[in-house]
Amino acid sequence: MRTVVSRLIQSRSSLPRPFMMTAPINGRYLSGESNKVDEPFKVEEAETIQAPPPPTEKLLVLGGNGFVGSHICREALDRGLSVASLSRSGRSKLHDSWANNVTWYQGNLLSPDSWKDALDGVTSVISCVGGFGSNSYMYKINGTANINAIRAASEHGVKRFVYVSAADFGLVNYLLRGYYEGKRAAETEILTKFPYGGVILRPGFIYGTRSVGSIKLPLGVIGSPLEMLFQQTRPLNQLPLVGPLFTPPVNVTAVAKVAVRAATDPVFPPGIVDIYGIQRYTHHKSK
Repeated sequence: MRTVVSRLIQSRSSLPRPFMMTAPINGRYLSGESNKVDEPFKVEEAETIQAPPPPTEKLLVLGGNGFVGSHICREALDRGLSVASLSRSGRSKLHDSWANNVTWYQGNLLSPDSWKDALDGVTSVISCVGGFGSNSYMYKINGTANINAIRAASEHGVKRFVYVSAADFGLVNYLLRGYYEGKRAAETEILTKFPYGGVILRPGFIYGTRSVGSIKLPLGVIGSPLEMLFQQTRPLNQLPLVGPLFTPPVNVTAVAKVAVRAATDPVFPPGIVDIYGIQRYTHHKSK
């Protein structure tokens, strides 16, 4: 027995010193040779790297000096975006203070060389371009002009493209064939070039305060009551031929809010948003 104990003592004394440690005290070990507490490992503090601020979003509004376009410009400025506008007439004739914060470009979408610089640094585009006239003219303005803009934006790496189109109005579509054929051609181009960042808004009659020179036309006097009325007659919208005529009007402010959100919110779903979708998104706050 004494022999076994003696051997155990000898084997213990032969262990390397690192193994001759006592139990941990407060997370540290005491050396068996001395009662000094081992120094904890020192970790050098990582060097702080100054990351550059995120790039500022720049929005280009095509037709920003028009009725809908001007409201979109103002809404975008209120959200802190950098805003530019492109139109054939250039700077807006509005004397409102917000207009001074917009970069105004003059150019014709049918002549790409006249506005190629307007896309520099742009992250998203909203097009409000459209017009009435002969069928050939309407197709050119509503279709060809917007298609040129969509293709140019895609080539410049623009992330999102929002197009303010128009709701179907049944028989009216035939009477304004060039208008609607042009709109639908532009819609097809968006879905092709911007499958993940293209949004098409299809409002009906857009009402609000429209400025004509120094005169302000309160279109809401008519549009607002009609919107409330047609909300109650929504089932009539499903009637053949005449049903689309019951599409409710929508406030221009609502269109502007949804357009800017669709152009800047990366989780806003791509595709077509009808009048009821516009009304629904108006009441949903973006994250």
